[in-house]
Amino acid sequence: MASPKALYPGTFDPITFGHLDIIERAQALFDEVVVGVAAQSTKTPLFPLAERVRLVEEAVASFPRPVPVLPFHALTVQFAKERGIHAIIRGLRAVSDFEFEFQLALMNRKIAPTIETVFLMPRDSFIYLSSSLVKEISRLGGSVSCFVPKTVEEALRKKLLTGFSD
Repeated sequence: MASPKALYPGTFDPITFGHLDIIERAQALFDEVVVGVAAQSTKTPLFPLAERVRLVEEAVASFPRPVPVLPFHALTVQFAKERGIHAIIRGLRAVSDFEFEFQLALMNRKIAPTIETVFLMPRDSFIYLSSSLVKEISRLGGSVSCFVPKTVEEALRKKLLTGFSD
């Protein structure tokens, strides 16, 4: 049997310390954790796909074990199947996340019954953290250095100075 692999999908717009905490926790459970950066979403990303991939790659570069970072345009379960991945990691911050994540997990199970969803909670200090809040703080001129890696903070500042254009 192949070593267990997991997929941690998301838009990562931008990646936060909460996301990195989930990746670190997942690495303790799986032989390989692939970060899938979703191109399509109901959200309108601030950063283009290539930049989100680059920011995630830079954020995980210092991890003790390699973390492949791949963009994807398909259904998450299809992307996982194509790579021989049998587990999808989802982060849960609060009860408010649960309903949506539970519905998503059940839909994924219906589409791909052999792929399991594993819910992980971030460290308490990151429970409130979201990419949306980080972007809003940055837009309003606040410091986000305690929420995101330095490269992400610099990318947000650059976006701010250029009026959030691509």
